[in-house]
Amino acid sequence: MNVGTESPSARQLAWWRGSAIALTCCAFFISFFHRVSTGSIAGDLQHEFAIGAAALGTLGATYFYVYALMQVPSGVLADTLGPRVTLALGMLIAGVGSIAYGLAGSFVTAAIARTLAGLGVSVVFVCMLKLCANWFHERRFATAVGAANVAGIAGALAATAPLAWLITVVSWRSVFVTVGILSLMLALAMWLFVRETPVARSTGAITVDWRRALAQVAANPATWPPFWVNVGISGAYMTFIGLWAAPFLVHAHGLTPVAAGRCTALTLIAFAVCAPLVGWLSDRLGVRRPLVIAFAVAFSATGVLWVMLPPPSASAAVIAALLTGLAVPGFTLTWAIAKEVNPPQSAGMAIAIANIGGFVASGVLQPLVGWVVDSGAGVVAGGSADAYRLGIGVLVAWSLIGIVAACRITETRCRNVWRMPAA
Repeated sequence: MNVGTESPSARQLAWWRGSAIALTCCAFFISFFHRVSTGSIAGDLQHEFAIGAAALGTLGATYFYVYALMQVPSGVLADTLGPRVTLALGMLIAGVGSIAYGLAGSFVTAAIARTLAGLGVSVVFVCMLKLCANWFHERRFATAVGAANVAGIAGALAATAPLAWLITVVSWRSVFVTVGILSLMLALAMWLFVRETPVARSTGAITVDWRRALAQVAANPATWPPFWVNVGISGAYMTFIGLWAAPFLVHAHGLTPVAAGRCTALTLIAFAVCAPLVGWLSDRLGVRRPLVIAFAVAFSATGVLWVMLPPPSASAAVIAALLTGLAVPGFTLTWAIAKEVNPPQSAGMAIAIANIGGFVASGVLQPLVGWVVDSGAGVVAGGSADAYRLGIGVLVAWSLIGIVAACRITETRCRNVWRMPAA
């Protein structure tokens, strides 16, 4: 929002920063709720729309397709139009999509509606990081992002056991219509109350040659290792926790859907605890790369643990769920790294390119794992249970991409290392 030329007081600055971050965190909560919710309502969706695992994977992946396609445009919008307008429009679209999803009468309609919801929330993450970059010193950026990320994890958590329980009381359709209405209310609040930067501007847009800036970010070799870390680690993690963890626990370990939701919720809780600590530790130690490598290796190791769990093994699954949540947050440092190896004014675009990797991978992996499960159910010795293990094995192999990419990341020591080339 525009303000006058007077210098803002400390109290005004605190209010502007607090309202901007709080409202964006609410949007991030809704974004993650949509991302993870398909796993908890998988049985209802398969029954209501008469679809198999491959089609379910495709329905879940529609969110990731549009989210991936929108990451670079989201970065451009955040750097030019500004986070306030971008967020308000995004949540308006997400609200319409969520309501349509709840009212969908066919698989095709549901897929279109979920795509629309994904389109709306696709701008939230980059705008959130842009706001964090504007409002926090770069040596506190990873800590701020880690803390804000808890809101997204809380949304994912709400989409596991709580949602699995809630749909035993009310229809899943009612849940998504309600989420859509809340999204529309949030869009209005963002339009009215989000302030983008501590420094007053006379206009709501920023004058940036975005084509040249985007080309500069894309041409920077240091931009791409963070992208590939997200392809390998974030993609495998989002595919697992967002769709296939709950069905795997139901079919391979005999858990009820609610019990499976509780187990995946433990992963998200562990992630919520560990992610801010990873950001804080990185900022405190002044290093990025060693932590990304260590966590990438640990995450792949937990994937092997999932594959090797003997059925039924509910207690071991709980341990594996906790370890997975503790092992995965290292990839969140790639957003800070992407920002730090590129021009500060192009932070949104740099973060978007890094972030797109996880969503491209999820769009491929969700239906791929479903196809593996469908294909293996009648072939492997253990039937459906072993077919799900085979599907999880695909994710383990995929995560190796992230380890290789982590080893090629530029160490920034928590500061911007980009330098303008000589004229």
